[in-house]
Formats: sequence, C-alpha cells, structure tokens
Amino acid sequence: MTDDTYDTDVYGYDEPMVGPLDAPERPSGRHPVNIAHLVMGVAFAGMVLVWALVQGDVVGTDELHWLVPVPWLAAGGAGLFATVWSSRRP
Repeated sequence: MTDDTYDTDVYGYDEPMVGPLDAPERPSGRHPVNIAHLVMGVAFAGMVLVWALVQGDVVGTDELHWLVPVPWLAAGGAGLFATVWSSRRP
C-alpha cells in the first residue's frame, strides 16, 4: 500500500480534480480586463448615481434630459479607453 495523500474512497474519483485554484499562475500577475463588464459596470454605477441625485433632491426631474445620457457617455468613454489601453500593451 502506498502512502498517497489522495484517497479514492473518500473523494470518489481516480485522480484529483483540477480547477481554477490549481491553474498555473500568469507571469505578469495581471488579468485581462473584460471590456463589456467594465462598460456595463460604469453604466450601472452612473445610473445609480443619477437615481441618487434625483432621490436626494440635488437635481430636479426637469434636468433629467441632459443627466440621463451622462452614464452612457462615461461608459462608452471607459470602453474606448480600455480598448486603446489594452491594444497598446504587449
């Protein structure tokens, strides 16, 4: 009998499972940015900010015609910036 640290009777598999925690490390220590997630996150945060400003009576509902597009413009700008930034890195 060998002295294995992996017991097939306990786990039910012949070999240990390999998952994301066992994945090899990237040499740079950075992960790629998912631009779609970034854009939607910025848009969502902007919409929450607009909602908070309206609910807090900081801005009136008559000013929403120029305030609602701002999160979409900021999200588009963040997406463009991330696209240009990632294309310039090796």
